[in-house]
Amino acid sequence: MDEHGGYIVREGVPFIVGLGLLTVALSWIGLKGLALVACAAMLFVIFFFRNPERTVPGQKGLVVSPADGRVLRVEEVHLDGLLQGPHRKVSIFMNVFNVHVNRVPHAGRVERIEYHAGKFLSADLDKASADNERNTVLIRTEEGKAFLTIQIAGLIARRIVCWVREGMEVARGQRFGLICFGSRLEVVLPLDSRILVQPGQKVRAGETPLGVL
Repeated sequence: MDEHGGYIVREGVPFIVGLGLLTVALSWIGLKGLALVACAAMLFVIFFFRNPERTVPGQKGLVVSPADGRVLRVEEVHLDGLLQGPHRKVSIFMNVFNVHVNRVPHAGRVERIEYHAGKFLSADLDKASADNERNTVLIRTEEGKAFLTIQIAGLIARRIVCWVREGMEVARGQRFGLICFGSRLEVVLPLDSRILVQPGQKVRAGETPLGVL
């Protein structure tokens, strides 16, 4: 059973309960206008932390999107970190109306997780990839191919959540974290991978094929 299943992710519960109590309190003391604002905020937070089920494709070697959103860039990059040399990178922007639960692009073993403190620039800017707060997850497949999934905070996002740990075996489409509120996800694949998306395309976490390893 998926411990991170359910209609609402558990990280959203304190916000929802707090806003619900605030709504009741404001209404109780007669501040109806402010109570309506608090209630609207609570409904938005419920919407933001929604956690729908997804139908994960099963084709061998397929890499699925880790996030709902819009493809910003598809490019070749040269790495000098957890992975070395030329790779292909797909960048996805999530606005505040997208589902923010992140999913594993391909099955494998979590080999390394690195968190980097940084800025909170708008996540749709190119320099956000290098300058913003981020969390990088290195996964190696059963066939020995390594790829990165990078959670990047945005202008409003101030909290990156990662549920997996080093040494953990993960499945394609498995929920592995989220970012609150509005952010960016990047997938870095081996250079010989075939990319199946293009800039401007809308994608869905766990369902939309990004490429083939």
